[in-house]
This record gives sequence, structure tokens and C-alpha cells, in this order.
Amino acid sequence: MLCSGGPGCCDYLEPLAGMLDDLCEVIRFDHRGCGRSDKADPYTLETCLEDLHAIRHHYGVDRWIMVGHSFGADLSLAYSMRYPEHVHGFICLSGGRVHNDRDWHRIYSERRDQGLEAPPEQAYPANMEVNKQVNESWKEYIKRPELFRDLASLTVPGLFVYGRQDIRPSWPVEQLAQLLPNARLEFLENAHHQIWLGHEEILQGFLREFVKKFVHST
Repeated sequence: MLCSGGPGCCDYLEPLAGMLDDLCEVIRFDHRGCGRSDKADPYTLETCLEDLHAIRHHYGVDRWIMVGHSFGADLSLAYSMRYPEHVHGFICLSGGRVHNDRDWHRIYSERRDQGLEAPPEQAYPANMEVNKQVNESWKEYIKRPELFRDLASLTVPGLFVYGRQDIRPSWPVEQLAQLLPNARLEFLENAHHQIWLGHEEILQGFLREFVKKFVHST
């Protein structure tokens, strides 16, 4: 399952699907209210998780690998915590953060406003109402007292891949990779937020190595 970022963006992960679709079935989806999906308020982290779970049931998949980019990485992590029995493993690309740190947001905003990053190409405009509502619910989600206990107890295998030139500070992902008992972090030198651009071969290697561990699992 490939989860795009935003929140509020349509699916833009076709390049990643092409790296894996000869190994396994790849499912991409437009988040509720985005792209070709219906505009069905409310837009929350909970509805995102429910929609993903419904898609899994629809395809008759018992366990799958969650792969997310940017906010999609956060969503993949949250899904893995909610339904670990249905997840072989998760991959977080350019994301995976459980904080609302002012310093992080300041650095990111300054770099964004300097024009240091181009947004991904999208077939549909972003839905900013989805962005607003899901971000608000995410901020509530990460305030849960049991959050770090649940993260430290998550034994599902995980892979974090981050670009050294991403305008988003990497320390939250580095902390998560240290906290999770069965996860590792790989940095790509000179890579930006759209980590596959210009680094397709090495990223494909990381993805395929991870996925091959489970392609024959039942």
C-alpha cells in the first residue's frame, strides 16, 4: 500500500509503484477528499486509518507492507501501530515524525519560503480543507500519553529513508529509528524531499531489499 503525503494531496507515487510492481501487487489510493476520491467529511487521521483498513478488506489482503512518503509515512506508522497483525513491515520515506516542535516548523517554514523545494507533480490540486483537518487530528493523536510506549513496543520491521538535503530537519526521524526496536534508518546524500528524483537506483535497491523479505509470506 502506497500512501502519498500532504495531507490533502492526491496520489503521486507512480514512480515508486514502478520500482516494486514486478515483485508484488501494489495498491495506490487517493485519500478521502483528494484526487478522484469522494469529498466525504470529516477528514481526520481516524478516517484515514478506517479507509485504509476498508481497502485492505476490499482486496482480501491479510497482511501487507505499508509504504508512505512525507505525511504518508506518518500515516503508515500510525496504521502499523493500530493494526500490527495486518502489517508485514512499513517503509517511511522523507517522513515519520511524532512531534509538533516549534523549532522544527520554524526551520522547515524558513527553507520552504526561500523556495528551496518544489512540490511533487500532481494530477489534481491539493485539498487544503483535508490538510487542515487531518493536521489538527494528527496533533491530537501525538499527544496521547501512551504514544511512546506503543512505539517502543512496535516490533513490526521498519525502514526509514531520508534525504540529506530535505528542508525538513531529520532529527525526529533519527529519534524514531532509535526508539523502534526493529527499524533502521538510511540517509541518501544530496537527496531532497522527493527522494526518488535523481536517486532512483539506490532507493529502488532499499525498497526491493525490504519487500523481498516478505513477498513469499502468507
